[in-house]
Order: sequence, then C-alpha cells, then structure tokens
Amino acid sequence: MTAGNNGESKPEDDDPFGYLYADGQAAGAQAPGQGGYGYPGPAAQPGVPRTSYNQVRAVGERQYGQVPQQYGQPQPPYGQQPSQQPYGQQPYGQPQQQPYGRPHTQYAAPETLPGGASAVTASGSVGHGGGGSGRAGNGGHGGRGGPNTKAILGGAIAVVAVVLIGITAALTTGDDADGNDKKNEASASSSPSSDTGGSASPKPTGPAEPAELPKQDAAALTLGGTAAVENSVKGAEGTNESYVAGFNQVGSSVTWQAKMENGGSYRLTVRYAIPAADADATLTVNGKQNTQPIGLKNFISSSDPDLAKNWQTTWAPVTLQKGENEIKLSCETGNQCNVILDWVEVTASS
Repeated sequence: MTAGNNGESKPEDDDPFGYLYADGQAAGAQAPGQGGYGYPGPAAQPGVPRTSYNQVRAVGERQYGQVPQQYGQPQPPYGQQPSQQPYGQQPYGQPQQQPYGRPHTQYAAPETLPGGASAVTASGSVGHGGGGSGRAGNGGHGGRGGPNTKAILGGAIAVVAVVLIGITAALTTGDDADGNDKKNEASASSSPSSDTGGSASPKPTGPAEPAELPKQDAAALTLGGTAAVENSVKGAEGTNESYVAGFNQVGSSVTWQAKMENGGSYRLTVRYAIPAADADATLTVNGKQNTQPIGLKNFISSSDPDLAKNWQTTWAPVTLQKGENEIKLSCETGNQCNVILDWVEVTASS
C-alpha cells in the first residue's frame, strides 16, 4: 500500500517476512538489507517524494546515539568508522560526530561518560548517588537516591500516635458521660415526688370482673300445679337428664329465687323442648307480670314432634334488683303451655 494510490498493492506486499517463504521468494522478496527488508521497493531519491512509509530497519543497522547521516553525504560501508571532521570544521548547526561505538552524549546515561557520575555531577547535571536528590549546581547533595525512609517512618508513627490519642480521649469522655447519667438516675429515683407531697399515687385499677350470673336446673326450682320432674326424654342437660314436665295445665308453674350482686337490665334465658309447635308462658318478676308472654316458639322450624329432637333456647328482657329476685314462669289462661323445661339462666342484656 502506498501513499500515491492508497491501496493499489496487495496485502501480501506488506509482509515483512515474505522472503522466508517459497511463494515470497518467487515474487522477489529479499532478506533484510540496506533500507529495510521484505519486498524490494523504489529507492529514495533526493527531491522525489517517497511512496512507501515502511521505514523498518534491520536489527543492529542503526547504533544507539549516532547522529543520522546528513542529507547528501555518502554512507560508509557497514562496520567501518565514519571519517571524523577536524574540530571546528563541522557544518554549522550540526552536532559533533562521535567516534564509532561511542554513544552520543545527549542520549547516553551519565555513568557511560568518561569519569562516571562524578564528572557529570561536577558539571552541574543530575547526579545519581545515595545521599538524596538534587542538582550540584543548585546546592543539592550530589545525586538522587532513594526516599528518606526515616522521615516517612517518623511521619507514620506521628499519625498513629494522634489517632490513638483521639480514641483514648473519646473513650474517656464516654465513660464520664455514662457515670454522670447513672448518678443522675440514682438521684432522681431517690428523691421523693414533689407533686404528691411524698405520698404514693394510687395504682390504676382495671375494669371489674363481671359477677357470675345465676343459673339453675328447672328440676331444682319450686314447682306448682301439675308440674313434675321427669327424665324420659333424652337430651336434657340437667342433673340425671331431668327436666320439668306437666306444664301444659293452667296453674302449673316454676319459681326461682335468683340472687343478683348488681341490679339492672338482664335477659332471662330458658332451654326447652316442644313437639314442633309454638308455645308460650307468662313471666312474672318480683310480683310484676310482664305485658308480653315469653315466647317458646319453634325457632328451629322442626316438623318432627319428637321432643328429644327439638331442644332449643329463647330469652326475654327482665329488670332485676340487687339481692334476691323472684322469677316465675306459669301457664295462665290464654297460654299455649305444651312444653318441657330444662334450665333457666340470667344473662347479660347485650
């Protein structure tokens, strides 16, 4: 590829190792020589722009530190020392030609010059030594050495010491603060209360537990009329599965003396069984008859007249007084009393 045609040649034309292969040698590739290696190209001509930018040189062709050949001057044969111009006869602006095998002073390290590092240091250039860094002409110590490890170590020790002092101070302050807090708590707990005059305030009390409401088996109540205790029907919850029967005659009754710890509105709950037909009874509390009878209805909508399959409960509102209360269920004229009674109980109104 050339700068003139920008891609006219083939990629293999740029193979620097084409001379190693049979096809490359057949195409004219040559071993490394003057001006590069690879396929032969046009030689550089004065005043003619070059058409190739392949400027690779063979290893060892150019010596480090040598001054490049001046334009128009002939190149001496390889291995021969170029002729040196007498001192002061070099062309103006051109550096002095160094003898063959001697590095150029502007590229060579100071140690390679005659006299070593001491000569260079004396002339004021950068010196290499073990006593620090600096320029001799500027008051340095004659050369550049390794870092000052003593100064670095001292700085590190100082930093660590400052950190340790800060941690110790923080811990000491925290302990003092905790001690003061504990003292304040102790003094506050030992001082009497000022707003109550030293007397202990009453402890708040929770809501009082509700008093147990009375419940009684119907068989244990006072019976009147034709009412009697039986246990032939299964399902009663009273003692020995007993209940009150014979209640379907006018004048029959059960009377209960219920003792209340608190007066107020309650419910009278009754468990009963009916032959799948509604019933009712008259309710009297402390000698006062309710305006409405207590309904003993078929709430389970049963169609089976078997009493054992029709146990259910009902309730009616009552107002009771503190202490003894007489509660009476009776079969009066107009009541439908075909019912058996299991138990009665006073329950809360809500």
